[in-house]
Amino acid sequence: MYILYIFFNLLSLIAPKSSGVCNQINNSFSPGEKIHYNIYYNVIGLYVNAGKAEFTTQSSVWNGSDAFIFTATGKSNAKYDWIFKVRDKYESIVDTKSLLPYQFTRQINEGGFHKNESILFSQKDKTATSSNDTYKTADCTHDVISAVYAARNINYANCQVNDKIYLSFFLDKELYPSYFKYLGRDVITTRYGKFKAIKIAPLLVKGTVFEGGEKMTIWVTDDENHIPVRIETPIIVGSIKVDMVGYENLRHPLSSLVGLVGEE
Repeated sequence: MYILYIFFNLLSLIAPKSSGVCNQINNSFSPGEKIHYNIYYNVIGLYVNAGKAEFTTQSSVWNGSDAFIFTATGKSNAKYDWIFKVRDKYESIVDTKSLLPYQFTRQINEGGFHKNESILFSQKDKTATSSNDTYKTADCTHDVISAVYAARNINYANCQVNDKIYLSFFLDKELYPSYFKYLGRDVITTRYGKFKAIKIAPLLVKGTVFEGGEKMTIWVTDDENHIPVRIETPIIVGSIKVDMVGYENLRHPLSSLVGLVGEE
């Protein structure tokens, strides 16, 4: 369904700013982690389960160096395939020490549109190379998947409300210096359970789908894992909600979980 396409392209709509997160030390995840999400669309006051997404982490080696493979997959629910069928796979291979990417690939099948892409990054030369061309990047350039995992390692204890946290990523031949705003701590009840959470908001560019501004809200667990458990955003018609519905092999105990759905 079209709403799943939107979910997998959220980061490309963050408004450009300056600076960037660089060389984050990984303290939040380990190989074997899997996080499962349901994606819901609301247009008339009723949320419809439109699709599913999964993020996984594996160990690997790249040219003799230890690496992580981050994989994000998404698919529309079968009963909505006739409206807008989605079968997407994004993959990022990164250095384990810096979390900066060596290679980014994506295989897109969205409503009959197909695209396969592979990008090689050189952090030393500040370039991103596809099969067709080479593009200039900047210090500490991420792809859209590695950026998510780097952001999970932000030390929010040092943040004040309304602080802006910057990172840069490369997508579709463009370099995007971007930021999101720290909104403080919160308690959020999702379809999985009740969580103590850290609340953040990216700045979106107004387009054909999003209204623009800081209207998207993301809640990540207020523990050492920092996994997103809820994303909410209005769009031009209706709104989207993404909920974490399952996980495997987290690096740390999910200490932010106050209680599961159905518990008193």
